[in-house]
Amino acid sequence: MQQTDHDIRNRLLIARLPAMPQILIKLLEHLQADDLGMAELAALIANDAGMTAKILAVANSSAYHRVHRQVGLEPALMALGTDMIKTLVISESVFQTFSSFPHSGSTDLRGFWKSSLTAAVIARDVAKRIDYPHVEEAYLAGLLHNVGRLALLATAPKEYAFNFTARDDAALCAVEQRTLQITHSEAGAWLIERWHLDSFLADSVLYHHEPIERLEAAHPLIRIVRLAHLLGHLDDQDDQEDQDAQDGQDDSDAIIAAGAALCGLGVDDVLAIAAAAARQVEKSATHLGIDLTGADDAPTPPAYAPPADPVRQRLSEEVRNLVLVSEVGQNFARQQGEANLLESMTRSARILFDFDNAVILLENPTGHALVGMAAGGQQRIAEFSIPLNRGGAVAAAALAKKPAFVKRDAQSLGLAEEQLFRLLGTDSLVCVPLVAGGRSLGVMVGGLGAWQVPACQKRERFMQAFGAQAATALEAALAERGQAHRQLAHAAEEYREASRRVVHEVNNPLSIIKNYLSVLDNKLARREPVVGEMSILNEEIDRVGQLINGLADLQPTATTGATNVARVADDVLRLFRATDFVPAGVAMAVNMPDAGAEIDGDADVLKQILVNLVKNAIEAIGSHGKIDIVNRGHVVRERTLYVDLVVSDNGPGMSQEVLTNLFSPVRSAKEGKHHGLGLSIVHGLVKKIGGIISCRSGAAGTSFEILLPARAPAGAAAGPRSRSMD
Repeated sequence: MQQTDHDIRNRLLIARLPAMPQILIKLLEHLQADDLGMAELAALIANDAGMTAKILAVANSSAYHRVHRQVGLEPALMALGTDMIKTLVISESVFQTFSSFPHSGSTDLRGFWKSSLTAAVIARDVAKRIDYPHVEEAYLAGLLHNVGRLALLATAPKEYAFNFTARDDAALCAVEQRTLQITHSEAGAWLIERWHLDSFLADSVLYHHEPIERLEAAHPLIRIVRLAHLLGHLDDQDDQEDQDAQDGQDDSDAIIAAGAALCGLGVDDVLAIAAAAARQVEKSATHLGIDLTGADDAPTPPAYAPPADPVRQRLSEEVRNLVLVSEVGQNFARQQGEANLLESMTRSARILFDFDNAVILLENPTGHALVGMAAGGQQRIAEFSIPLNRGGAVAAAALAKKPAFVKRDAQSLGLAEEQLFRLLGTDSLVCVPLVAGGRSLGVMVGGLGAWQVPACQKRERFMQAFGAQAATALEAALAERGQAHRQLAHAAEEYREASRRVVHEVNNPLSIIKNYLSVLDNKLARREPVVGEMSILNEEIDRVGQLINGLADLQPTATTGATNVARVADDVLRLFRATDFVPAGVAMAVNMPDAGAEIDGDADVLKQILVNLVKNAIEAIGSHGKIDIVNRGHVVRERTLYVDLVVSDNGPGMSQEVLTNLFSPVRSAKEGKHHGLGLSIVHGLVKKIGGIISCRSGAAGTSFEILLPARAPAGAAAGPRSRSMD
């Protein structure tokens, strides 16, 4: 299947291509500084055991006819001479580094290394002839001019295996471009650029197949390598590249003349350089231990590209895109949290579309602007926004829901786009809309080089599919965030409501405590016993503590245990006895049977219910009236046995409006921000112990009927006993 430009470049990124060896980096630094003497060379080489061994082996070889064996590095260096040492260091470093390329062990590299050494020797000699100051740099450039072929072989062995041994001409570049969408010149330049050298080395590799007339004003290193490549392929009479460069002329003499003129040399000069190169290549190969035997016999067929089937190619591309989109969607769905999802989106876009960088802009809640989302180290983007109503390519892409491609030199470039160019550090922008369910959530903006835009435009449909997957995942994440916010708000509201209930309920025992403190003060002044009052105060203080502690548990807890209703009613009656809380004109009575008054529920909860109802009744009837707490025996509702407890008063009754919202927390006519909660709290407490509450109210007064779950079936009822307070 044909590989896309995007695919092969991504494969180049992840292929285990070698980095530049440290000894070569340091050598180039010294050469560019022009301060490398024999002492510096010796110190540099001594740090590399392999290189030291190579120098000693060459110095003691038969080529130098030494009588005495050189056992030390410095004597060996002196024997070889500076020029030979530099050549050996450069050649051995490159040879060792690129011999470890993936698949290099299973491929015949004799022809490749012979071509590379030939170009290196010619480039060095041409540099000397034209007084180019960096002779070793020229040698290295010639040696590396075809390293892109090794890179393509390592990256795409199946697609490139045949063409690796093909003739190195314009036809090869055309086939590479058609099958891989990248030539070996581009791949080699890309590899060398990763080394970040302060040199035109990468450019010399990139342009070594360029038409000669285009290079007349180029940097000397570019022209030297172009000539070295030309002279290294004199035997390729059918070099279509050179035919095109010379307007269709097939005269090799004219080709050589044009190449020689490129460097200001004559034809005889360059032919002499080419002839001398053959002998030097053999000598260099021997010193380096490279076996070139039979290199000239290896076949170099014309480059070959299988015939393309446009329909099948398009179908394969669509299937591949579908698979990628599905995988991307699954990856997005696995992300936990919005931040991880945003980072995954930008990371996937950089890999899939070869973006140098990417940012995400989402619509703000009002839908009037796109705002930046911080992801993947891009924190500054969070302060960036683009109004949607003022045009601009980015806003237009979001509104139109279609990808857009923006160049830095565009005439109608807005301020927002200029900022994005600076932020992303590229010369082209790609806007990928994020659309889910027909709704645009925003846009992803990726930065890339201008040369990448045409290939990116061919993948517009895939970009839209990617944007749809990203938007779907993002919409789910935003919905989840909204749900989390709603849950948090609900919990906060529950806590506020619980706090209001606690404050309301705490007021009851605090009021009782306050009144009993007054009673206690009077009794102490009269030197009367206060044991009963102290007991009540202790109970109410404990109840305050329980109410406050209950604030920590917002969820109702099940209450168990038996509670005697009569005993709780007595406690409530005792609470209100002998205090100023109950006006003198109000009578309270409790009427309970002697047996059958046990319920399933917590005594403190029942006490809280009765205190609230009695307190409300006192406030309703004013300074004169009557309040009754009566156990009317057992009643059955829906096959459940209840104790029927009634709290009633003979006050003026309630209005229809109050009765309608009786057990809801409403604003009452009483003063204070917590008033109006009492009956809603009573309703909640009754439900908490599994009971039912209802109310009747009219001109004759108000009564609350509370059905409480009975503990056991009632026995024979004895006559009721009455307790009263006038």
